[in-house]
Amino acid sequence: MAALTTPASSPEETPVWGRAQAAREAERRRPSFKRLILNLISLAVVLAAVGFVAAPFAAFYAIRAAAEAGDVEGLSQLVDYDDLRAALRPQLSSRPAPQTPAPSIIEDPIGAIRRHFDQAVQPPAPIGPDVEAYLSPTAINALTRGGGRASSTASVAAKDAWPRPRYWGVNRARMSVRGVEDGGETLFTFERRGPYEWVLVHVGLPPRQQAGERSEP
Repeated sequence: MAALTTPASSPEETPVWGRAQAAREAERRRPSFKRLILNLISLAVVLAAVGFVAAPFAAFYAIRAAAEAGDVEGLSQLVDYDDLRAALRPQLSSRPAPQTPAPSIIEDPIGAIRRHFDQAVQPPAPIGPDVEAYLSPTAINALTRGGGRASSTASVAAKDAWPRPRYWGVNRARMSVRGVEDGGETLFTFERRGPYEWVLVHVGLPPRQQAGERSEP
């Protein structure tokens, strides 16, 4: 006896609503090129944002690694030495320059003459540590590890001093490192020079401590 078989239904016999539902199911299962492009764009935007935020931290650790290795050429690409000298000079001077210029000879002729003679008679006051002493690879390495003002003369024990964010902007970022000995914070300011290129332009040393004084943690 021949086996009874049920003839398969042709597409013409399938109801219209059934064909529409099957088409939607097939569309969902089929990879969408448009959806793939949107996913890739979203992923690229997220990665770009994360890279932009993390770039100053990467620059900080790159400076620390180059300074520890004594890579002077590498540091020259990560540090703006001219800006750094200008930033350190007033912090190291025992007689910082006045914030406002002195009156001119027209505004105060007697005072201008007196200042001229005072400058000619009095010897220049000592300006403290040399700025260049803070710009060597050893000193920069010590600064990034919490050496503070002692970074120019003392060897700072290697430690993982984690930088803490203080300010984050589109073109400028600032982070701090707590001191090893006195607990004072050293501030590092980075400036963006390219889409993902950040350069160290300013170092804020901790305030001078009196003998026996220690900052609170």
